[in-house]
Amino acid sequence: MNFQQLRIVRETVRQDFNLTTVANTLFTSQPGVSKHIKDLEDELGIEIFVRRGKRLLGLTEPGKELLAVVERILLDAQNARSIADQFSSRESGNLVIATTHTQARYALPEVIKRFRAEYPKVHLVLHQGSPREIAELLTAGEADIAIATEWLANVPEIASFPYYTWQHALIVPQGHPLTKLPALTLADIAEYPIITYHEGFTGRTNIDRRFSEAGLIPDIVLSAIDADVIKTYVDVGLGIGIVASMAYNPERDGNLVRLDLPGLFEPNTTRLALRRGVYLRSYAYAFINKLVPGLTEEKISEILRMEAAGRDDFVI
Repeated sequence: MNFQQLRIVRETVRQDFNLTTVANTLFTSQPGVSKHIKDLEDELGIEIFVRRGKRLLGLTEPGKELLAVVERILLDAQNARSIADQFSSRESGNLVIATTHTQARYALPEVIKRFRAEYPKVHLVLHQGSPREIAELLTAGEADIAIATEWLANVPEIASFPYYTWQHALIVPQGHPLTKLPALTLADIAEYPIITYHEGFTGRTNIDRRFSEAGLIPDIVLSAIDADVIKTYVDVGLGIGIVASMAYNPERDGNLVRLDLPGLFEPNTTRLALRRGVYLRSYAYAFINKLVPGLTEEKISEILRMEAAGRDDFVI
């Protein structure tokens, strides 16, 4: 048994049992992948995968149990390398953050600026994607920290913590009729074509829920993952926009007006997340502490212990 065999088992599951993709991902050949799998099965005396001819269709029952062990072994190997790196070079290395466009564009710049001033030798990598993709990057070990509003609280392999709470706001062109109303209602907003976030991004679920609860069907003429795109199309007159309130800058967005919507939409909580069981370098915890002051390595460990004991009375 060797690490390459274990990596192949894990990657085969991640790539939906497509051995050609596995080979490309691991920079090897498909016959080599098949041989490694057969050698491991012969050594263990079990069939790991369900087969139809030469195709793999899924995991056998012993294969499912083996996968959990494989994940633990590879995670421990990754942790061993991280421990060695930590003690050989405490203030240099890589920190990979997976997040959405909204967080990367509006929430993180000042935090990253302060972190870089303190840790100039740490190379930061920002991966942007959908909340689901962000969670997958974290669980696959391809990101150290994940930041998003949706999805992160729903994955068992992930521990997530509240980062900050925010509200949606309405943006309209200067002089729009809605700017003249003393108080906006959902019915007022639904009278106009709407441009907002794509499903699964930046609190869109809350937007849809509130209109549905009010018995309204909004005319969403365009959806996007990027608030700057939404503002562009509002500016050219395609409709009114619903965006994260922080995405509006009066100096940069002078042609538009932001209308706050207190009580119309539920508050949204952006969360930061870590993969359970992963050893993080000290500078990763320093970055987390800049996001959420007080959320130290010790506090995270305490929260996870309380969570494992079934308690929910922890406070950050």
